[in-house]
Amino acid sequence: MPTGPAYLTVVLVWATTPLAIKWSAEAGAPVGSVWLRMAIAAVLAVLILRLLGRGLPRSRRALLSYAVAVPGVFGAMALSYRASMSLPSGLLSVMFGLAPLISGLILQALPGATRLKPWHWLGCLLGVVGLAVIFADSLGAGVDQLGALAMMVAAVTLFSGSGIAVQRVAAGLPPLEQTAGALLLSMPCFALLWLASGEPLMVPLTSRGLWAVLYLALFGSLIGFLCYYLILSRLAAATVALVTLITPVLALGLGMALNGERPSLSMWLGAALILVALGAYLFGDRLARRAAKRAAAP
Repeated sequence: MPTGPAYLTVVLVWATTPLAIKWSAEAGAPVGSVWLRMAIAAVLAVLILRLLGRGLPRSRRALLSYAVAVPGVFGAMALSYRASMSLPSGLLSVMFGLAPLISGLILQALPGATRLKPWHWLGCLLGVVGLAVIFADSLGAGVDQLGALAMMVAAVTLFSGSGIAVQRVAAGLPPLEQTAGALLLSMPCFALLWLASGEPLMVPLTSRGLWAVLYLALFGSLIGFLCYYLILSRLAAATVALVTLITPVLALGLGMALNGERPSLSMWLGAALILVALGAYLFGDRLARRAAKRAAAP
């Protein structure tokens, strides 16, 4: 697949995923909805592997790589689906924009990691301020929204930590095999949570909720993920990182246009601070190098 269409696919999939999550859980069964999504995605992934004549690696390192991906699949998704019932869909995307900042902070506690520079810490500080503004706004909205925000912070932390763990295991698995293995290992966790949640075993879905589940299974869990790994292997990290700046803006707009969402002024301010924080964190190095070149120029 050419790089341009793959990049556009990632942007569109990541921008539309939060709204699709909200629609798929709107009938009141978030755990059942996410289980159905992941089950369909797992079956599709295995079928594609079979069609390609490839199997699922079962070496010790491969199994470990699947296992450490489970918190990012099961933990992050289960929390995100539950939080989607109380938060605007665009805010879900904004919260996941914190992932690079949280990843950077987690890495500081691990040996061999690159130390954060001043602009990285500035980005983290702005991100915390933006998060605090959103939390303060939610205090007046009730306990449900506040709890949902806490769930999203936990979800992004699990997602970030899991991604770092997969990198550290360094099993060298192709994206499709890594995705299929992580999905298959996550399925029992989703099933147990579904049984414990008391939700009906027949997942209640609205018409658009059913289409949202199918969309998320095919695009959110497979095509989007594979395209992401493709552009990651072909483009500079900074270019790929732009996706996390573009998608929250698009997701907020889609939520307003298609779901009648009206984020408060404080929520907009908090989201803007988080996006500025992300920009400072991701592109501070480039700006610093440009400033140094200008200063050194005669």
